Amino acid sequence: MILNDGKVVKLSLLVEIVHPIARIPVLNNDGKPYYFPGVGGISYNFGLGDNVFEIFGDHVEPDVSTKNKDKVFNDTCMNLACIGNKAVVVSGEAKGMEGYVIGKHGGVDNILIYFPQKDKLVIGDKIQICGFGQGLEIIDYPDLKVFNIDPNLLKKISIIEKNGKLIFPVKAIVPSYLMGSGVGASNPTGTDYDINTHDMDEIKRLGLDKLKIGDFVAIKDHYNGYGVGGFRKGAISIGVVVHSNCIKTGHGPGIVVVMTANDNNKLDIELKDEVNLKMFLE
Repeated sequence: MILNDGKVVKLSLLVEIVHPIARIPVLNNDGKPYYFPGVGGISYNFGLGDNVFEIFGDHVEPDVSTKNKDKVFNDTCMNLACIGNKAVVVSGEAKGMEGYVIGKHGGVDNILIYFPQKDKLVIGDKIQICGFGQGLEIIDYPDLKVFNIDPNLLKKISIIEKNGKLIFPVKAIVPSYLMGSGVGASNPTGTDYDINTHDMDEIKRLGLDKLKIGDFVAIKDHYNGYGVGGFRKGAISIGVVVHSNCIKTGHGPGIVVVMTANDNNKLDIELKDEVNLKMFLE
């Protein structure tokens, strides 16, 4: 696997920790109202490696939620920040603390950052991200498209080459019919899209109830090369789980796509018990 990472530009991106937003009320698909937390803030008890179904909320974001308050600049941050990018606190008592980008949440447009310690962090603290990854190509596999992943992270994942294919390890396989909110978005670099989880019997049958923040998953029959969630029989996309389950119709755990292919002639998958960002960032 030969990357063009030596030619991929690195840019500074400045964001700050944002205040949480309550989801009050949220109606589930049976019309029952719930009153609980939603996006944003510093999450002290939900983060990288935690099960996405075991927290009580809707679209709860893990660890630390950030954005640039200027919409134009934030659009740039959303598009250029990549999973695995280094992030450094540059203001406040936690100045100098280092973490990693672990996801992006479209719609609310927050960048999600993991820090090993959170106690000294404060809403409004500024964080500089080394935006590195957009423009990445696999030179010897030109049919594969790569987005939203730091080249240094990609190199750490136990991807193997076999019979002219890249074999990507994943925790689970998500069938195309379960993908919901976000399908049809035009830009795969600035958003995520959700697994529809209203049929929990099906979710459990497929083992998706065990998903954690940071898990790598495969989405079958979806091509994300020129937009989000285009159905194409035989296509495959690899993504990372980035936020909690949701009760709103058509929503569920969010997935940020990091690799996609028209078919499995050049990209295939291998199921493993554990394939999580936490294995490669710590």
